[in-house]
Amino acid sequence: MAKRSQGRGKPPGAPLRRACGAMAAHMLLLERFPQFRANLMQLERATSKRREARFDLAAAPVVVIDTVVHVVHSRAAENISDAQIESQIAVLNADFRGANPDVKKVPAPWAGLASDAHISFRLSKVTRTATKVVGFTTDDGVKSAAGGGIAPVDTATTLNLWVCPLSGGLLGYAQFPGGPPATDGVGNNTDAFGTTGTAQAPFDLGRTATHEVGHYLNLRHIWGDTPDCSGGDGVADTPNCEGPNYGSPVWPRITCNNGPNGDMFMNYMDYVDDAAMFMFTAQQVLRMRTALETARPGRLAKPAARKRRKR
Repeated sequence: MAKRSQGRGKPPGAPLRRACGAMAAHMLLLERFPQFRANLMQLERATSKRREARFDLAAAPVVVIDTVVHVVHSRAAENISDAQIESQIAVLNADFRGANPDVKKVPAPWAGLASDAHISFRLSKVTRTATKVVGFTTDDGVKSAAGGGIAPVDTATTLNLWVCPLSGGLLGYAQFPGGPPATDGVGNNTDAFGTTGTAQAPFDLGRTATHEVGHYLNLRHIWGDTPDCSGGDGVADTPNCEGPNYGSPVWPRITCNNGPNGDMFMNYMDYVDDAAMFMFTAQQVLRMRTALETARPGRLAKPAARKRRKR
């Protein structure tokens, strides 16, 4: 198990290029919870069935996901403002509704694939926890008081999002659907959250949370987490690519014989900088909607179904 940094020391800060710990956390949970693998297989079968049924995205209702943000801080600066939290919720709502202004940058061959997921997020609660841990990692310590963090709130109906200092160059990590409730949710580096306050370039546009919530809703990295062309993300309309892209690539970037258009590096599920990612595809939306309606049905809510809880 990876150790958490404790006591005094230099805070982790934001790395120079994107790094996501979702797969590291995923592999650890597969070892600890055998049922997790079976749950994922069941979800894949449901996704395949939904794909064969020709899912009508345009007719899908907007799903509203109640969201709790847990601010876990060892320094005063890490106890981020409500304004910074609200800025992140605004980014999630724009990105998952396909209303982000930069979606117009999608290359012409893929412009028709950029999709509105009909998913929005409603901030229902903020918690604030002081800790002696200066850098958390993918061992889920931030998700319990014993680990220096705080336990999640009602994971059956709520997205829990921990904002905390992450070590090892991590920007964030998430738990895929079907895992244990006690650790369900998303971890996000304090320095890569929202669009103001502690957010640091090139990860100051809120796209780390967009990427990690994509994992939470069963999206994989677009290169399939293999070091060659043998992987895949289970999505037909994202071209196969050799590995992660970093920074701000120039389109087209061709790998794995995927010319003439090359890698879809502007997809939220690649590793490029925040300003270089700005789309989900229609088949990615199908995966997310299937996860919500089968593996995460408690997250479904109508806009007027619940009153906003006081903070």
